[in-house]
Amino acid sequence: MSNVAIITARGGSKRIPRKNIRPFLGKPIIAYVINAALASGLFTEVMVSTDDDEIAAVARQYGASVPFLRSPKNADDYATTADVLTEVLDHYKQQEQVFEFACCLYPTAPFITSDLLNQAFSTLTEMQFDTVYPVQQFSFPIQRAVFLRNSKVQWVQPEHALTRSQDLEAAYHDAGQFYFINVAAFQDNHRLITDNSGGIVISEMAAHDIDNEDDWQIAELKFRMMTGPPAR
Repeated sequence: MSNVAIITARGGSKRIPRKNIRPFLGKPIIAYVINAALASGLFTEVMVSTDDDEIAAVARQYGASVPFLRSPKNADDYATTADVLTEVLDHYKQQEQVFEFACCLYPTAPFITSDLLNQAFSTLTEMQFDTVYPVQQFSFPIQRAVFLRNSKVQWVQPEHALTRSQDLEAAYHDAGQFYFINVAAFQDNHRLITDNSGGIVISEMAAHDIDNEDDWQIAELKFRMMTGPPAR
């Protein structure tokens, strides 16, 4: 069984400049993801898809391969993750290297662990899903959400205005860390998430979306609480 880890790390981050290699508690944030992928023992190849020479150098320093630089077409603001994965898989196919499974990992997800990757892979193969990815439970029932329009509150689902929170089904959201995919299924539909996708539940402390400086500081705080000071 041949698997590839694809870490998507373009150089054009705007909200947090050089986000993908910025030091996170003393180490480039992408290094945590590379280390988790390598430590999992799941992958024939751990590679970084990037258009940036500096990111490529950091990736190689921490043990990932960068067999080619991402094309300009797939390095702009409009390229999708599916486009990037297709480019990578096509490149390897041209080198006569075909993978049965692939994992797309985001470079600013330092909470990813080798155990979590192994759990996702086991779920993917045992349940025969197209994709498996981590999800987190919403902290408040989405059935009791409201819109705020011109300062006026309106129920999204008025039928649940008086329903007790404990009587409502839990809802989950994408944790934004990685997608473990069946390559054949992905190539058939060019979609990461299909009607045959599965999720593994992680805690609210086990991930944090990093879009701005406040997010970065909160993520570092949560990481310290979850793991203690990282090894350098």
